[in-house]
Amino acid sequence: MPPLSGTWGVGPFGNDAAGDFCDESGGVAERERREAVRTAFLQVLDGAEAEVDASEAQRAVAAALPRRRAVLGRRAGRPRRGPGTPLPDPTGLRELAGILTEPSWAHTPGDVVREADRARQVAERCAASPSAPLLPHIGTADVARDMDRIRAALGEERVSYLGASCGTQLGTAYASLFPGRGDRIVLDSNLGPGGYDHRAMRLSARGLEDRFPDFAAYVAARPEYGLGTTPRQVRATCQELARRLEREPVQGRDETAFRGITYDRLYADADMPELAETRQALDTGGPVPEQPPFPGLEALRSARFAVICGDSPWPRTIREYQRDVRADSGRYPLLGGATADIGPCAFRPRSWVEKPVRVDDQGPSNLLLVQNERDPGTPLAGAKALRRAFGDRAGLVTVDRGGHGVYPFGADPCADDAVTTYLTTGQRPARDLACAAEPDA
Repeated sequence: MPPLSGTWGVGPFGNDAAGDFCDESGGVAERERREAVRTAFLQVLDGAEAEVDASEAQRAVAAALPRRRAVLGRRAGRPRRGPGTPLPDPTGLRELAGILTEPSWAHTPGDVVREADRARQVAERCAASPSAPLLPHIGTADVARDMDRIRAALGEERVSYLGASCGTQLGTAYASLFPGRGDRIVLDSNLGPGGYDHRAMRLSARGLEDRFPDFAAYVAARPEYGLGTTPRQVRATCQELARRLEREPVQGRDETAFRGITYDRLYADADMPELAETRQALDTGGPVPEQPPFPGLEALRSARFAVICGDSPWPRTIREYQRDVRADSGRYPLLGGATADIGPCAFRPRSWVEKPVRVDDQGPSNLLLVQNERDPGTPLAGAKALRRAFGDRAGLVTVDRGGHGVYPFGADPCADDAVTTYLTTGQRPARDLACAAEPDA
């Protein structure tokens, strides 16, 4: 047998001393453990299901807690269940699963039928892939149970948690499954009590309707874009451009891509200039700004398909989606024909779908929900529904601004102070708080 070899590296807690973690008495190792977890166990989770490493979110939170970071102690990463890298799938699921996050716009009942054929292929390939045995076991409730096992392993009685976007669903699940084991729970940019279900997907079309007036006002004040000098003109120009791209795509961008770019670029005010330039280029035939590669996109798409479809049952019949498309296309004309359309979740085997977590007012009053009023991704309506479901367990802080993400990314002093005070002292606003728009917002 050839001699064994290894690579020396840094061990737990940044320690590279060999003897510390080989101490048979356990003394040094136990001291390290106490230092790391005794003060608190904080979960920080952003919205990307595939991003199991939450270090970026943790650094952002730390930056918002000057001189008070020690109160929170060290931070534990998200429970590792599911893909940190793309799910292994030689059948091509990762490429096809993009339709879950980029659904096609359905104009007619026949469009829904065609999309159903495509979505069924994704579901069938998924069911036949080597990853299939994992799928019934990587839902949000599974991750919440993992989180509680980590809590127990660390010897902590309670968990403090800050989750944003889809991360609010995990916080909601944990607070509902283990109501007595939560300490200070902050949910930022909230999905409704059903999580990312069919209703939430459809609601994102309402979110774009809430948000688009901010962009229309921005463009109308800048005539150099040539898209209109009033918000009404800007909206009309954009709708006409979408119809034109349906007939004749420009530089590979069709109507679906155009509407998706619009939705995506309205998550942050800082992206409005790029969105305006893109619309101008598509309108005039000029060069469209190139987008840098999105790191981890394949993992994000496959993980969204794996998790979202298993968290709740989606409608099964094509007729239901045809009805929803007809209703939402009229109610939310900017995006409703896409978000109400059918997707792979309609063909998920029922045995792979976990019973949805019940959200109610039974438990301690230890949740703080924070929400922008004009959030395209997780609209205010979802946050209000979650607030009602939790009852007196939760308080709500709303911010008069657009975009996705409040703490600490929105730089709103009113909301930042409310969240920071709660995380560091446990003092939550006595009643629901409405933060006014900042002068430069």
